[in-house]
Amino acid sequence: MATRLRRIGWALAFLSLAALGIPWFLWGVDTVLLGLPVWIWWHIGVMTTATLAFWLFTREDWGIWIEPREDPRLGPEGDSSGDDRGGDGL
Repeated sequence: MATRLRRIGWALAFLSLAALGIPWFLWGVDTVLLGLPVWIWWHIGVMTTATLAFWLFTREDWGIWIEPREDPRLGPEGDSSGDDRGGDGL
């Protein structure tokens, strides 16, 4: 289970990638590097970083914000393990 700090960290990482996806500060810059405009290199860098971030996210913390938090009162199957609240009583 991911901690609250990890949840916040991933949210900030993804928000940063989204914010950096449009290089406002490079608008109107005509500099060319290795045959391509600098803003294309910016996008290559951001997309590479996004790829690595998503890969790491899927390896480490896949399921954050999707899977329910673990409840220590529930058994390994997610049932109430002997608690008679609900169910058919069998």
